[in-house]
Amino acid sequence: MLPALLVIAALQSAAADPNLASVQNQLRTADQALLDAIAPGDKAVWERLLAADAIYVDENGAVMNRAQFLAALKPLPSGSSGQITIVDYQATIHGQVALVVHKDDERENYHGIPLRADYLMTETWVKEGAEWRLALVHVYVVAKDPPAIKIPANRLAEYEGRYRAAPDLAYLIRREGDHLVGERQGLPTVTLAQESTDVFFVPGRPRDRKIFRRDANNKIVDFVDRREGEDLVFARGE
Repeated sequence: MLPALLVIAALQSAAADPNLASVQNQLRTADQALLDAIAPGDKAVWERLLAADAIYVDENGAVMNRAQFLAALKPLPSGSSGQITIVDYQATIHGQVALVVHKDDERENYHGIPLRADYLMTETWVKEGAEWRLALVHVYVVAKDPPAIKIPANRLAEYEGRYRAAPDLAYLIRREGDHLVGERQGLPTVTLAQESTDVFFVPGRPRDRKIFRRDANNKIVDFVDRREGEDLVFARGE
């Protein structure tokens, strides 16, 4: 309910203050122009709207100043084309500062293959004289679950058992019908979906993976609980 109430409040505020609505529309138009300029590598739009001391943090965590970002902005390579469209936009104005969050839908044609990605961008705009300038950008990729596969239910028994990472940290895996479920001590039971051989994930948590490892006899001995490149190893017990 809370997000809906915030949207209603923002709409009511904009209706009460026509100037606020005008600024929000101005910033959204500017942001869409910046996104339109990415595929062709159009530096002119970014040069006009970026503040002199702007900072850009990309989806891989690289932190760039204005000059570094502009140097990195290049047209998509041959065989690639695409467009990024704002699908949701929120702007809060505090005097000469605007705080913006927008969600974006990227559609790319990569050598005839359609690709799609979702982004979330947070921004700080500052008013310099009569003009708004973009001072800070932070780009996030909205992670999505990978496609899940199915294997025969009887093969799921290979993964069942109790695993332990520490004396007080255990993880129980068992089969429920045609899928596995996992339960860490003190936490709710979750479904384990299979991404590929010996690799599982929890739907709704695409940043995590459970990677099972086998010995020379092809018997599962443990699994690696991997998140952001950090591994927590759960050894199989009785």
